[in-house]
Amino acid sequence: MFDLSPIPVPDLSGKTVLVTGAGRGIGAALVQLLVGRGARVFAGAFGAPDPDFTAHLAGATVLDLDVTRENSVAAAIEAIGTLDALVNNAGSITPIGHIDGLQTEALRHAYEVNALGLHRMTCAALPLLRASRGVVVNAGTGAATTAMEGWAAYCNSKAAARMMTMMFAKDLEGGPVQFFFIGIPPTDTDMQHEIRTAGLNPISQIAQADLVHPEVPASVMAWLCGPEARELDDVILDVRDDFFRAMMA
Repeated sequence: MFDLSPIPVPDLSGKTVLVTGAGRGIGAALVQLLVGRGARVFAGAFGAPDPDFTAHLAGATVLDLDVTRENSVAAAIEAIGTLDALVNNAGSITPIGHIDGLQTEALRHAYEVNALGLHRMTCAALPLLRASRGVVVNAGTGAATTAMEGWAAYCNSKAAARMMTMMFAKDLEGGPVQFFFIGIPPTDTDMQHEIRTAGLNPISQIAQADLVHPEVPASVMAWLCGPEARELDDVILDVRDDFFRAMMA
């Protein structure tokens, strides 16, 4: 359906990368790619990584990381010591349901992970990223700009994450750290399984066989951690952009 394939990832030897939400799905695929290209990788996972993805994390240092807790984030940054790239990949789509049936408090978790967690992680990592002239790559989605039935928590919190990325880029303009928000198409992950189960909008009707393989967005995020991405001026990007399609086999 999307006709997308992974892009080549440059040599990342000597680079240190922290990936949040690395215990499964796109995050685990990203860790595997980064390690394979020579990076020193820290895989932040909330709780134990999914056993199905253990092999993807081989060669990385796995950290128990909860992006909603200050002490957990601080401990992760202290353990790393140096950092060239932060990939804020941790995300939550729950609860899925029509907005008038959701308790206000039920929206809090998505905001804590998708928006406030991004801010918390980025601020904690900035001293290390300034020292390395590094980059922050934030996992995005078209839902950040398009209302989707049943996704009040996800659409609103991802819209906040998109603007948060733009605000970091604006307020730190001219500084040594680069910021990206990369839109990701519907991908074959556990989150997409939640979407299919809820069945509330057209994305839920996409057959699993037609979903994008996790290695596709992972390869784009890995590329953004590399030296060639330093030439980009745009903050808001998408895996489906012609720029990335031109690199796909």
